[in-house]
Amino acid sequence: MSKTYSLEIEVAGNAAMWTRPDSVSAPVSYPAPTFSAVKGFFESILFQKSTVVVPIKTEICAPLSYQKYHTNYGGPLRKAEQIKKGNPYQLLATILINVCYRFYAEIKDLGATQAGRLNHQHAYQERFYRRIKKGQWFRTPCLGWSEFTPNYLGSFRDTTQVDEKINETLPSMLHTVFNKPYEGKVAPTFKQNVTIHQGVLTYAQ
Repeated sequence: MSKTYSLEIEVAGNAAMWTRPDSVSAPVSYPAPTFSAVKGFFESILFQKSTVVVPIKTEICAPLSYQKYHTNYGGPLRKAEQIKKGNPYQLLATILINVCYRFYAEIKDLGATQAGRLNHQHAYQERFYRRIKKGQWFRTPCLGWSEFTPNYLGSFRDTTQVDEKINETLPSMLHTVFNKPYEGKVAPTFKQNVTIHQGVLTYAQ
């Protein structure tokens, strides 16, 4: 039986935005990150094509607190006239504030597995924790939107506790965005009746 290589990390920040696609022009955050968002968070620390990070669960470790947020949007979804003139428009969103999560994942090998070849999972695990300690990233980790960077990112803290009062069922939740772990095409998948039980969101595989 092959050994399982896992990753665990605690993150906290002043704000987070896990966008619900059905909230359209006035985006609203899910209470916890999607499977795809957690995968992206781990890979923002260490990206390695020989392995794929598979999120297992997220623990919510702070009460859910939503707040209105205004920002100037300058992306491709603006009206043609706004793009032509280089004008942004003000975007109203509903974000989470004062968040804290614990992310759990497993590492799957996409490279060679023959005897005598490199154990990509073990190598990834060691490099990942080494980069955490040194504060090195593949790209700056963020809590959904790029401007929402963590104010803590590291090993589990003794003072952090899962908020077991949080129980929700989400009728539909974005799961993955692309059809392959790497270099895939946009092909969103969704999971129905996703349950957060006593502060824990477990991702369907």
